[in-house]
Amino acid sequence: MSEVDPAGESWELPTKTEVVFLALHGEYGEDGQVQSQLETLGVPYTGTNAVGSALAFDKVRSKELFQQHQITSPRGVLIDSPTSAPPGSIPAPWILKPAAQGSSVGLNRVEGEAGWNVALADSLRYGGAVLCEECIQGRELTVGVLDGAVLPVVEVRPKAGGYNYENKYTSGATDYFCPADLPNEVAAHVQALGLRAFEAVGARDFGRVDVMLNAEFKPYVLEVNTLPGMTETSLLPKAAEVAGINFNALCQCMLELALRRN
Repeated sequence: MSEVDPAGESWELPTKTEVVFLALHGEYGEDGQVQSQLETLGVPYTGTNAVGSALAFDKVRSKELFQQHQITSPRGVLIDSPTSAPPGSIPAPWILKPAAQGSSVGLNRVEGEAGWNVALADSLRYGGAVLCEECIQGRELTVGVLDGAVLPVVEVRPKAGGYNYENKYTSGATDYFCPADLPNEVAAHVQALGLRAFEAVGARDFGRVDVMLNAEFKPYVLEVNTLPGMTETSLLPKAAEVAGINFNALCQCMLELALRRN
């Protein structure tokens, strides 16, 4: 096994590479660029193809797909200017996030107009436009998908603040509950909605769909992650473990799904 860090476009694979296990985040990782190059090389790799990866990574395009497939998601407005005022069509609080980023990078919750300018400037630092969404108050859930099957729902409860970059990757900063304590019919509905969102963007093999559940048990799909984290705090491995699939078996399954395409 060899490790390759595609920090720039000049990376090369070792000769006779049979399959690539992708463990990348953000631009030039989740956005389909590396996947496109691997397809040109004719080397199978884990996860979603280049087109599906690009669609899922682009929060605006994926939201349009959700609407086309009658998948409920928060109302959103695209903002591309640092002088833009808060959208009158969406009441505070607002969620600001770069339209094309991963791992909650640049995510800001804005309680009112007083904090708008600073939060918008921060979210715009990561390039491109910013998606301003209505803030769905409720429980943070995620649905894992593996080889066409949905995994048990995970509930995410940060100990302080929201599920931002720090809480996501700091051990002990967030509590996780799997399976989430939900009525059976609600859990089944969340799982079905997650699978529909996964399929709507053209994802394949495995992934994770983030969902907000409001007080009336109505789920809202936030986004589809085609290369979910594979660390000690990551959610897909937690859900797989509850489903009886340990970490090694999960990685092996991912590789086998990729090799089927060879």
